[in-house]
Amino acid sequence: MKQKPVVVVTRKLPAAVEQRLQRDYAPRLNPEDRIYTADEIVALAQGADAIIPCHTERLNAQVIARLPAGIRAICSFSVGFDHIDLQAARERGISVTNTPDVLSDATAEIALLLMLGAARRAHEGAELVRTATWREWSPTYQLGIQVTGKRLGIIGMGRVGRVVAKRARGFDMEIHYHNRRRLDPEQEMGAIFHATLEDLLPHCNFLSIHCPATPDTRNLLNAERIGLLPRDAVVVNTARGAVVDDDALIAALRAGKLFAAGLDVFNNEPEIHPGYRGLANSFLLPHIGSATRETRDAMGFRALDNLDAIFAGREPRDRLV
Repeated sequence: MKQKPVVVVTRKLPAAVEQRLQRDYAPRLNPEDRIYTADEIVALAQGADAIIPCHTERLNAQVIARLPAGIRAICSFSVGFDHIDLQAARERGISVTNTPDVLSDATAEIALLLMLGAARRAHEGAELVRTATWREWSPTYQLGIQVTGKRLGIIGMGRVGRVVAKRARGFDMEIHYHNRRRLDPEQEMGAIFHATLEDLLPHCNFLSIHCPATPDTRNLLNAERIGLLPRDAVVVNTARGAVVDDDALIAALRAGKLFAAGLDVFNNEPEIHPGYRGLANSFLLPHIGSATRETRDAMGFRALDNLDAIFAGREPRDRLV
């Protein structure tokens, strides 16, 4: 009988995904769902053929250099890939894939939740109810900003950005966007293209970030660019924390330059910048953009589809390297 490939699975995955892994592979699972150290990942990889990591594991050049020669594939359970050194994997001849497409709807839902929650001061209102400090109704009590009919700027009009634009049109929002290239008219659907961020930002009552984290996009939203936003703008980020300069965003929120921010991603998660926690105008979520049952199953199946293709000698659908 042919021996099944050994696959290191760095986090506890949904039950249906682990069942398929156990059917088709010899997985080394993580039932306690703890985050492995680099040394533990290297040790678990001994005698293994592939790794399924999440964004919580940093497979940098040093870790990849220490992996045994038998590792053929790294099939990440994520759409982002900033946690993997692609060049180091390429030099080792290791195939790397991700899981795009399947989490676009779920992440777009969270972007809209953050937009509405930040603009309408949702967490402040919820806290008032829970702590029995809710006063009687007043014409000037808990005033937020209306979303309907406002201008929404989108940085990164890829899969998620386009779904956000589609959903936002239901609020009669005027869509503006900046992308590496202009979309075709059928994808653009009337959205207004801006060739530079500097051209985009002055138009944004709301700004939603959907670009990947790369060396070029690190601290993309800095103090200078925040200064180009209209006063009382709302910033939303469901991409990666590295795209935002935390100190600059916190300073703008404290100063009242921005009305609010809605954030699902942060630098150094879960040890986020402590300045966010003390701000009434920060609406914060714990990186749950893709956290639906349907999406997490789909992400796992997509990672396994890529893994199946690699071991069958076929081209994986989502090859990064």
